[in-house]
Amino acid sequence: MIDSIIEYNRRFVESGEYNKFKTSKYPDKRIAIVTCMDTRLIELLPAALGFKNGDVKMIKNAGGTITNPFDSTVRSLLVAVYELGVNEIMIIGHTGCGVQGMDAQHMLQAMRDRGISDEHINLMKHCGINLNEWLHGFEDTHSAVEETVDLVRNHPLMPADVTVSGYIIDSDTGALTPIS
Repeated sequence: MIDSIIEYNRRFVESGEYNKFKTSKYPDKRIAIVTCMDTRLIELLPAALGFKNGDVKMIKNAGGTITNPFDSTVRSLLVAVYELGVNEIMIIGHTGCGVQGMDAQHMLQAMRDRGISDEHINLMKHCGINLNEWLHGFEDTHSAVEETVDLVRNHPLMPADVTVSGYIIDSDTGALTPIS
């Protein structure tokens, strides 16, 4: 599969198709979006919100939430605000998220089934990582988005003049519901 992707890329570049996507590193709408990596949102979310290439900074992770105030998503938001001119942040969860109800013990067993040894799993514990907490999903998308909005809004390094708001997008229709 990767070989076919590489071949497609070669043809894409040779034909100059990239020209229609040229833009600067600064988001035209001065918005950063934290959302889920769900495949249904790749084209649906920008289309449903009217965004084109260059309009926003899109930060994606599993669940579209932030569980640690000093993780890479928060770092990305701080870069977006202080280096790239972002003044609004949207936290967008979605219906039918795979992280909702995710069980850490189930994932740990899947790791073992794929050849990860208990020795390596225990090594993470000895490094101070609580795998049950780190790999646990959330029970309710609405609450998870609210918690993430609260974390970003009240982060000690986030300036008070940045607007932070939360939403849930319907994974089928693209309908956006504000929650905070």
